[in-house]
Amino acid sequence: MEPQRLFSGFCSNSITPLYRNPQNPLSSSPPSLSYPCFNQSKHQVSFEIQYFLSSQRLRSVRRLLCKNSVEKVSNLVSEKEGSKSWVKRKRLAVFVSGGGSNFRSINQACIEGSVNGDVVVLVTNKHACGGAQYARDKGIPVILFPKTKDEPDGLSPDDLVKVLREFEVDFILLAGYLKLIPAELIRAYSRSIFNIHPSLLPSFGGKGYYGMKVHKAVIASGARYSGATIHFVDEHYDTGRILAQKIVPVLANDTAEELAARVLREEHKLYVEVTAALCEDRIVWREDGVPLIQNKENPEEYY
Repeated sequence: MEPQRLFSGFCSNSITPLYRNPQNPLSSSPPSLSYPCFNQSKHQVSFEIQYFLSSQRLRSVRRLLCKNSVEKVSNLVSEKEGSKSWVKRKRLAVFVSGGGSNFRSINQACIEGSVNGDVVVLVTNKHACGGAQYARDKGIPVILFPKTKDEPDGLSPDDLVKVLREFEVDFILLAGYLKLIPAELIRAYSRSIFNIHPSLLPSFGGKGYYGMKVHKAVIASGARYSGATIHFVDEHYDTGRILAQKIVPVLANDTAEELAARVLREEHKLYVEVTAALCEDRIVWREDGVPLIQNKENPEEYY
């Protein structure tokens, strides 16, 4: 069987990479061999790692660790600002289908320290999309999902779950990912998958409502307000519990493009704020099943 290439990335420094061979937590069998390919230069080492898949089962995932890289800090814990408690840095997987502007905002916030976490892997259904290229440029591994005629190297749902487990992912953030999330992933990451939608759900949501289609529908309806919604992901489009929203006015002479730009600016801020709350364990559940965010400055307040 020909090996399938699952992801590639870059790590800074010209130090020879070190290897670690973690056991698959979902399997008792020993890992199979993988074949890393290096392109070493004076300032960086690029790598591509290939894996064997057989009987719809991923045998193992090898990790490449780079000294002095951002990956090194992902196993550390950081002290919560203004508190004596310690919170482990969270490991994030982001899913994109396009340019990934929300993904870029989240990753930058992680690098700058406003989010107590790290984007450790990117998942996409389009290997050449802008978000995937940005991830490769930043040294973030890229995984293809799902397997389709256009993307024959994509993973199956079960294999995707296993790979994310190998990356020790805590939360999954959908950022413009247009495919329906499979039930296998939702069961594996219960209450840990989030999506951002460019309207005030439950209005203008569901199958077929994405991108510019949402904003055109909002303007055509005569709605005076739109906005952004972050919600938990279930097995349907845009029906999971709402976690946070941001209101944006719809102006009298707005075009869909103008409204989209206004909403997107709020999306970038809202998703970073919510991701920061996730990584600081500030999500709580009301008795009736409604999720709330604990105020960082005043823990007695929720919104």
